[in-house]
Amino acid sequence: MAFEELLNEVGGLGKFQILQMVLALPLVGIAACHILLENFTAAIPGHRCWVYILDNATGILSPDVLLRISIPLDSNLKPEKCHRFLHPQWQLLHLNRTFPNMSDLDTEPCVDGWVYDHSLFSSTIVTEWDLICDHQSQKSVVQFVFMAGMQVGGFIYGHLSDRFGRKLILRCCLLQLAISGTCTAFAPTFLIYCLLRFWSGCSAVAIITNNWMLIAEWTRSQSKAMVIMLITCAVSIGQMMLGGLAFVFREWRTLQLVVSIPFFVFSFSSRFAVTVPLYGISMNLQHFGSNIFLFQVIFGALTTLARCLALVVLNHKGRRPTQMFFLFLVGVSILANTFVPPEMQALRVALASVGITCVAAAVTSYCVHCDELMPTLLRAKAFGLDAMVSRCGSALAPLLMTLVVYLPTLPWIIYGVFPIIAGLVVPFQPETKNMPLSDTIQDVENTKRVSREAKDFYIKVTKF
Repeated sequence: MAFEELLNEVGGLGKFQILQMVLALPLVGIAACHILLENFTAAIPGHRCWVYILDNATGILSPDVLLRISIPLDSNLKPEKCHRFLHPQWQLLHLNRTFPNMSDLDTEPCVDGWVYDHSLFSSTIVTEWDLICDHQSQKSVVQFVFMAGMQVGGFIYGHLSDRFGRKLILRCCLLQLAISGTCTAFAPTFLIYCLLRFWSGCSAVAIITNNWMLIAEWTRSQSKAMVIMLITCAVSIGQMMLGGLAFVFREWRTLQLVVSIPFFVFSFSSRFAVTVPLYGISMNLQHFGSNIFLFQVIFGALTTLARCLALVVLNHKGRRPTQMFFLFLVGVSILANTFVPPEMQALRVALASVGITCVAAAVTSYCVHCDELMPTLLRAKAFGLDAMVSRCGSALAPLLMTLVVYLPTLPWIIYGVFPIIAGLVVPFQPETKNMPLSDTIQDVENTKRVSREAKDFYIKVTKF
């Protein structure tokens, strides 16, 4: 029986397909934001040459008068954007509604920089790196670089998706776009900005196409047209979303962050989400007080006790409830600490101690659960992939502290939100308490089936 015939037998548009679309369509919409991002982050505001007599001096003359003697007019009788008078043209003060031949007056390029109109955008990459006048073509270069990244990413990730599966490549691309997009917001030079946008383009196209394929391939023929229409609508909704976000966030680095950070949420795994708060707390001891020597010893002792505590809870409550309990406590303790005033040091240290204790217990719980979930056939590869994701989380933790320039509590809010969201994902994994280690993938499937049947049996007996 063909796969599509099997879909028709079991129902080609059921709960699974609907849930899949609910999770996939927001990804497509936000990825579409990245494609059109330069409409706002690379917008060219009004500008003119910087002139000392006009921008750095005070006097009795009005700005309009100083502008008239400092900046020539273009063919539309508007101030030139790329040239200024070599010397102030005082004779222009005595002309009434007449316009002299500007070609007879000596002008020069904007050798001292430009003055930008910030009424529409507080900053863009154009104002950041002066991509105007002789360098105005650089904006097109940025857009070309991103589209070139989409071309390269479509070819490479398309091949890898067919070889290793849609979901694996999709998760990798989600993490790639999250990292590249976030790093773009901190790009120190135009060249680095272009390289990061190229990298973002590679992953953005894979996110859209892989979600497209996942939805279409799991839908029967009668419903394919409708779901594809929904995917294309998600792109249009992403365009509207970008317009609204750009209206609210007028600074280009902030807008770049807003459309990039959500992909960390979508690419969550328990290990990505556990190491972020772990290293966020462990590597920022000065945030909790001045005696960092004592804190280092106390936190080390608490994590030792926590790992022993995790063993007791794991044996009595199971793997999933233990992970959820500790992950939620981590998030709540960190979020609560963000609202405690600095002068209440005792309370801040207490909440930080709870956080570091629970995150250590969550790490131990996760390691036990992960070891029992993976079959022997794939355990080494799985732990290698797990270690790679964990290192991404540990590398991200100190990077997030750079966000304090926008809001001092923002990194800590992110540290607290990560484990809470990860805790919500844990119930989707099978329970492995008192189950034998699996040797093959088929054993894992049997474990999931037994766990599900045991749950159903428990519900029926309870109802009876």
